[in-house]
Amino acid sequence: MTYQWVDCGRDVVSRRYDRIAKFIPLFDWLFFVPWDLRRKAVGKMRLSRGDSVLEIGCGTGRNFPFLHDAVGPDGRIFGVDISPGMLRQAEQLREAKDWRNIELRECDAADYAATAPLDAVLFSLSYNTMPHHRTVLRRAWQQLRPGGRLVIMDAKVPPGLGGRLVLPFSLWLMKHTMLGNPLIHPWQELGAVADKVDMSECMFSSYYICSATKPFVHAAADNGDRAANDNAGPDSAYHIAAE
Repeated sequence: MTYQWVDCGRDVVSRRYDRIAKFIPLFDWLFFVPWDLRRKAVGKMRLSRGDSVLEIGCGTGRNFPFLHDAVGPDGRIFGVDISPGMLRQAEQLREAKDWRNIELRECDAADYAATAPLDAVLFSLSYNTMPHHRTVLRRAWQQLRPGGRLVIMDAKVPPGLGGRLVLPFSLWLMKHTMLGNPLIHPWQELGAVADKVDMSECMFSSYYICSATKPFVHAAADNGDRAANDNAGPDSAYHIAAE
């Protein structure tokens, strides 16, 4: 049997996350997210004090403590999300912790331009929810400085018989909760723009962290080669991703 995934529009994704914003810690428990997965994902970014980092799909800010510890008060953290409900939770966290170096923006990540050169980019349990993920990935890669790191942390269907058995339930559950497409392979899409992708898995290969460093050579050529695709706009990439 062949299973398919039908992407939802961005407005649908935004409204869904508005409704579940207050329950994100519960969903971490429901989906058995490993307790140290977020910390490990930030560790893969190899951040230094004073660095600038972008989190795409920052949600309620559950990664901000790790990011802030890594870049320090002199670093800059940019958080982007399309859900105003999620960002309200992130703003409350920012104000409660008095983190003055976190800048939040409600917008489509495909349209976002950071106000500082980026040392790292993070997708944390967000990449699979974006119907135009390829465009967002290219946009993020363009803004990353040579030598910077891009990290994607997310869930996937485990390999083998176990994965085939849980796939129907996984599709049903994601359609009714997080809207994350379990059939895409972000590590392959990252490999299409990066020279080398590092991959680590945990929880019986149901969670992973893939990461890549933007090379210093070919950086200018990369920007030029991708320009035509990026100029096509997010709507074009949405239809490609939804096929």
